[in-house]
Amino acid sequence: MNLKNQPRKIIQIVPQLPPAINGLGDYALNLARQLRKDYEIETHFIVGDRHWNGATAIEDFSIQKVEIDSAEALLSLLSSDSNQSILASTAPILLHYVGYGYANKGCPVWLVKGLELWKAKHTNSQLVTMFHEVYASGSPWTSAFWLSPLQQNIAARLLKLSDRSLTSKVSYAEILYKLARIKQGPITSVPVFSNIGEPESESVSSLAKRSRRLVVFGHRNSRSQVYQQCHKALEQICQTLKITEICDIGISTGLELFEINGIPILEKGVVEAAEVSKILLDSVAGFLNVPPPTHLAKSTIFAAYCVHKLIPCMTTSSKVPIDGLQGGKHYWSTGDQDRQLCLDLGQEIADNAYAWYQNHNLSTQAQIFANYLGANSDEE
Repeated sequence: MNLKNQPRKIIQIVPQLPPAINGLGDYALNLARQLRKDYEIETHFIVGDRHWNGATAIEDFSIQKVEIDSAEALLSLLSSDSNQSILASTAPILLHYVGYGYANKGCPVWLVKGLELWKAKHTNSQLVTMFHEVYASGSPWTSAFWLSPLQQNIAARLLKLSDRSLTSKVSYAEILYKLARIKQGPITSVPVFSNIGEPESESVSSLAKRSRRLVVFGHRNSRSQVYQQCHKALEQICQTLKITEICDIGISTGLELFEINGIPILEKGVVEAAEVSKILLDSVAGFLNVPPPTHLAKSTIFAAYCVHKLIPCMTTSSKVPIDGLQGGKHYWSTGDQDRQLCLDLGQEIADNAYAWYQNHNLSTQAQIFANYLGANSDEE
C-alpha cells in the first residue's frame, strides 16, 4: 500500500463506552489509544446501544450514538460527516460484534441491514468484524435455544459482508467457518488483551518480593460466585500461599465480606485502571471462577492477571491446551492433584502465563487491526 494513501481515520462500532462498565467498550477504547499512539490513526466511535448515556467525546475520540434501532439510522451516521470532520462514508469500519450488545434478544437485524445498505452504497468500503461472540445456545426451555438460528443467520451475514474477520477463540473461528458455507478467507483468532493496561517489564517483580495478597477482580456476579461457591477453594489457596489479605475489586457484591478463615477481605470497590494495575503488581495470585478454561482467551480479567504476572487460580482445569492455555502450566486449579501449589511453582505458572500473553499484547493486536483496516503499509 502506498503510504500516501493510508487511511488515517477509522470508525469503531461498539455497544457501549465508558462511563458504562463494559469490558468490550474498554477493549475498543484501549485499541483506539494504541492505534493513535503507534500509527497516528484516529477513531470515531459509533455507539449502538440507544440507551447508553455518555459524552460526545472521550480523550478527543469523537462519539455518536444510534438514537433508533434501525438500519436507516445507522446508514445515516455512516454516510455523513461527523462534527469532527471524519468522512464516515470513506473511513474503514471496525465492528465489535456481540449480538446481545445491540439487541435484547441477541438478534440485531437492524445492525446488519444497516451495514449491508452501507456496503451497497459505498462499493470501496472496508469492514472488519471482531466477533467477540458468535451466537448463543441453550436448553429448549430458554429463549437462546429458539433464537439461535436467527443469531446464526445474522453472524453468517456479517461474515459474508466483512472484508476481514477476527475472533478471540479458536473454537469461535471454527464455528464461523461452518457458518460461512462458502470459501472463506482466514479468520484470525487472537485472545483479548488486558483492559487495565500493561505494565513495563521492569516494574514486574518476582512473586517473592510482593505482598502476600490475593485479588478477586471482575464482574459483580462472577465475584459473588467466588465467595458463595468457591469458599473452600479460596481457603485452600490462601493457606497454601500464606495469603495475608484478600483484595476485592469491582462493583460491590452486596455480600457481607469481612474475612475468610481469619484473612481480612479489603473491598476496594470500583477504582481507576492505574490503581488496579498497581494492586496487581504487588499481589501474588488472582482468583476467578468464571469463565471456564474453554473461554479464558476472551477474559480480560484473566489477561490482566497474566500480564501482571500473578498466579491465575481457578477451580476447573484442562490438561488439553485450549487457545494455547493448559491447566497446571498457565493457571492453577484446586482440582489439580498432581503437584502441590507453592510459591516456586506459582512463579513458574505466572512466568508461563506472562509469556503466553506477550504473543498477543495490545501493540501486537493494534498492528493486526491496522493491517486489516488497510492502515498499515505492510498489508497490500
